[in-house]
Amino acid sequence: MRALAGWVLALSLVASPAFAAGSGGDSAGTSSSTTSDSSSSTASAAAKTDASALENEINDLRDMIDSQSKQMASQDDKLKVEQEKLQSLQEQLKAVTSVSTSAPATAAVTTANAARPSAEPNPSPAPAAAPQGGAAPAPSPLYFSIGSAHFTPLGFMDLTNVFRAPVIGSGIGTNFGALPYRTTGNFPASGLTEDRFSAQNSRLGIRIDANVAGGQAIGYLETDFLGNQAGTISVSSNSITLRMRVYFIDYTKGKIEILGGQDWSMLTPNRVGINPIPGNIFFSQDMDTNYQAGLVWERTPQFRFIYHASKAATFGVSLENANQYLGGGNGSGASIAATGFTLTGGGAQQVDNGASSNGLNIANVIPDIVVKAAFDPMVAKRNFHFEVSGLYKQFRVNTFIPPATGLSGGTSLNDSSSGGAVSANVNLEVIKNLHVIANSYWSDGGGQKIFGQAPDVVINPQPNATSAFQVRPLHSGSGIGGAEWQFVPKVMIYGYYGTIFISKDAFACTAAGGSPACGYGVATATASTAESQNRLIREGTIGVIPVFWRSPNYGALQLITQFSYLSRAPWVVVPTSPRMAHGVMAWVNLRYVLP
Repeated sequence: MRALAGWVLALSLVASPAFAAGSGGDSAGTSSSTTSDSSSSTASAAAKTDASALENEINDLRDMIDSQSKQMASQDDKLKVEQEKLQSLQEQLKAVTSVSTSAPATAAVTTANAARPSAEPNPSPAPAAAPQGGAAPAPSPLYFSIGSAHFTPLGFMDLTNVFRAPVIGSGIGTNFGALPYRTTGNFPASGLTEDRFSAQNSRLGIRIDANVAGGQAIGYLETDFLGNQAGTISVSSNSITLRMRVYFIDYTKGKIEILGGQDWSMLTPNRVGINPIPGNIFFSQDMDTNYQAGLVWERTPQFRFIYHASKAATFGVSLENANQYLGGGNGSGASIAATGFTLTGGGAQQVDNGASSNGLNIANVIPDIVVKAAFDPMVAKRNFHFEVSGLYKQFRVNTFIPPATGLSGGTSLNDSSSGGAVSANVNLEVIKNLHVIANSYWSDGGGQKIFGQAPDVVINPQPNATSAFQVRPLHSGSGIGGAEWQFVPKVMIYGYYGTIFISKDAFACTAAGGSPACGYGVATATASTAESQNRLIREGTIGVIPVFWRSPNYGALQLITQFSYLSRAPWVVVPTSPRMAHGVMAWVNLRYVLP
């Protein structure tokens, strides 16, 4: 258009002088003027047309630029939203990582559970990550927030069937040291079998996560229904009792972590680091609520101090509730104290004999001191866990020496001794999803930590009339070897072999001497008492755990099976009894686990 207008204008300019030069008289001049006016009018109209076209084209171009600018602005807004979303997700991932790893941040379970087989029957599920920066939370309906704290319900509902032959009579948890011998004195129990259903192991709890003063805090509560029961519980309503299992607060800032409350003893083997969350503690895959013979475990009030030197090295010290244990609890045999030893008096009890006070008023000297070092290197892209632990205990008993006849006063004497234990444990992923486990424990006064199957101490008689009774640690040890294999995503198989050994310490009941009849591992007047003082307890276990379905929104449904062979041998074999007691046990459990 502009080119055409230019040609028309140029032609007009060239033609106008030629027409003017060829004109003659008035008529010629008039004709020339008319022609010139006509040409000028045509050029002017063409110019106006060209200007209008240019203006229209400019307006079209301006509109197009405005439209593209608006589109670019919209794309910038979308890009900004996506960048903010990316930043929020990065912050959320950082928060999850800080809560999940055991070093240097707080010891939680999200990352650590990767090292735990997914079909574990006693899971403590990690919470959905707390929303960060307005990001959408992880898919799960079972969490809520109050202020900056994030609350995650946890637990499971299950139904357990247990079968034993012969009868042990200890509910769904086995008293390993009380397996009856097939003797006349143990009938009818040794001639019967037992079978029962129970929902007692169902679990309720909650976990609270929050960022506090630049660190990460975890509040953890776990309960079940295995508390003390009424004597008529199975007659009608089966109204079982709720009890506290685990209840603690854990706080981590930088490389330092502290914990206060009730948790598994730090002597209990870990799967990852020195992690306090139950899902990262090794207490086997067993359905037996007393777990595996040979396992070192206790749930006790404690205060921990943990130092995360690196992601692969953690060191800890724990002060735990003490208990001067003479034996007699959890089906184990008690040590027989020397003649004249005063067990209780003035509202205090000197040692726990598993009978009278449940250890609530034992006159302990100091807390049990536990130290632990854990190492979690990646070896050939596999999770390896090594740990070593130590225990220090202090014991003390008192003897009152009465005055001579007719004199007032008397003498109060104390006798003290120290005990302890060492432990070494490994949990190695030798191939993908196949974990090999080996635990070992040897003690001099630490038998109570082996599920109360061995006494801590024996009480010797007075060497003479002016000396105190002597408290002396007793040797004991245990071990577990086994494997857990998640060979397909929804099926696990596992197996363990555990053993407990308790040494012998026999002496005369009085300073005057006589036949050995006190201490541990001695012949006594009744066969049942002699047979209760075990020398060796062994248990072999196998099991399969299939998962029927699993959903991040709706939880999981799984079947847990366990078959065990249990045996025990005493120090003293009664002539009419076999040398060992034998029993078989089986569990089948259907469990729904909260997401």
